[in-house]
This record gives sequence, structure tokens and C-alpha cells, in this order.
Amino acid sequence: MTALFALFTGYNDAGAVIGLGLRVPGLRPVTALLLLALAVLAAPLAVGTAVAATLSTRLVSFEGDQAPLMAGIAAAVLVTVVLVTCRLPTSLTLALIGGVSGAGMGAGASVDWSLVAGVLAAAAAAPFAGALTARAVTWLVGVVPAGKGAGERLRRMHVTAFAATCVAYGANDGQKLLAVYAAVHAVPAGRAATSIPAQALLVGCFLAGAVLGLRRLAASIGGGLAAADTSAIVVTETSGAAVVLGTALLGAPVSMTQSLSGAMIGTGLARGTRRVRWRAVLHLATAWLLTLPVALACGAVAGATAGAVAS
Repeated sequence: MTALFALFTGYNDAGAVIGLGLRVPGLRPVTALLLLALAVLAAPLAVGTAVAATLSTRLVSFEGDQAPLMAGIAAAVLVTVVLVTCRLPTSLTLALIGGVSGAGMGAGASVDWSLVAGVLAAAAAAPFAGALTARAVTWLVGVVPAGKGAGERLRRMHVTAFAATCVAYGANDGQKLLAVYAAVHAVPAGRAATSIPAQALLVGCFLAGAVLGLRRLAASIGGGLAAADTSAIVVTETSGAAVVLGTALLGAPVSMTQSLSGAMIGTGLARGTRRVRWRAVLHLATAWLLTLPVALACGAVAGATAGAVAS
């Protein structure tokens, strides 16, 4: 179960996290994927596993009954696959929150709805925080002196911004891998983060999924919510990483995709409303609005069914 989830996570998430950075010449897909996998491995050790603990034990207490939990995880993956198939790209993290919470509700487990509400509030605020942060970072990047050497300075800034994006993913969004492993195997998230066999399994499957999704990654590089040159990409990555790292310190699971999308919109708005592709924004917002209620409902049905079968 955990291996398949890690494989699907790599397939689904890698393009969203590194696709923007690959638009800047000089960064190769293999290098980007390896850096992302390294961040997934190392970031929890550096910043802690609060996000994984929130997803694995704090939202819902299944009290050792693993069947409804696994049903909720399966429901989250199914919802993500269906929405993506319908060309509505969505957040697997958001679907996981809905699927696990719904499974707990359907199975009659103890769901901390106040925490669920807080997590969802953070997820809803992330795109707006990314947009506001991008407005401020746009000014900082704008003070880079023009003229000879400006392009090289921007590329160096991009390396830093891209690395920060990978670390932020590993510190927050990527911890759903640890959360699923910890929940399914009934171990603390911190122990999973320091277990060499667990990390080898999760990161190996994540990287394999990312490689399998290279075609999907290539397709995502040409899209976007706003016209973006190198400076706009630096702003977007820096802003998105700042938001996701900040919420990781609070233990709130937040999608890297949502934060980067908000930051990209904010970057575009800083340069004029015509820079933003509003049809793509509406398309993405529709996917996000559908994800939670659909995942919650599917998780509730799956959790109730699993609980009934187990009893």
C-alpha cells in the first residue's frame, strides 16, 4: 500500500513541483528529479515531521483499525486520478485530507473536526499568501542591476529558489509519504523518517513514479497560469517555498501546487492583469473546489464499507 502510494505521489507531484523550474535553461530533468528526491529524504530530518504527524494521527484516530484508513487513502488516490483524467489537475494532499477524514466519519472513528477545519483554512489561504508574497518578492528581484551579468545573476538566484522549492516540498507536502507509512504500519512519523528501510522504500518508489511521469512532466512545462520569464519564475518559486515552509513549521499540510499557483498569479498581477491566464486559473480553482467534497464523500463511503466488512 505505502509503496504504491509513494509511486503514485511521485508520478502526480513531480511535474507540478519542478516543471516551472525546468523552463529556465541549464536545469536538466534528471538533476531536478534527484534534487527533489534528496529533499524528500532529508527535509523531514532537518525540520521535523509535524506535518506527517498531523496527517497520520492527529486528524483521525482509527484506534488500530487499518481497514478504513487504507480505504480512505485509496479513495483519495481514486479521486485524484478521476479529476486528472477529466483534465482537472488537483492536489493529492487536499484529496488525502478529505479521503482520510471521510473514512474516519464513515467508520465512526474520532475525527478532530476543529483541526480539519484549521488545516483546510491553511490550505485555502496558501494560494493567497503565495500571491501576496510574490508581490513583495517581485520588488526584490527587480532591484537586480540590469546590464552585463544580470542574466547570470538571475540564473544563480534561480538555483537557490529551485532548491528552496524542493526543500519546502519535502518539509510539508512530501510528508504525506511518511504519514501514510506511519499510519499503515502503526509507527510514529518521526520513527519512519529515521528508518533506513522505510526511507529507501518511500524515496525509491517516489523517484520511480517521477520517472514514469516524465511525459506528463514534459507536457506540464509548456503550460502555466501566467506568462513567465526567468525573473518571474524566481519570484514564483521563492514565494511558494516561503509559504509552504512557514506552514510546515505549524504542522499544517499545504499543497506545493496550490502555493506555487498562487505565487504565479501574484507574479503575473504585479506585471499587469493581462499577464495572468484567467481561464487556466478558473479551471484550476474548479478542480480544487471539487476535490475536498468529492474526496470526503468517497472516503466516507469507503470507510463505512471497510468498517462493515472488517466487523
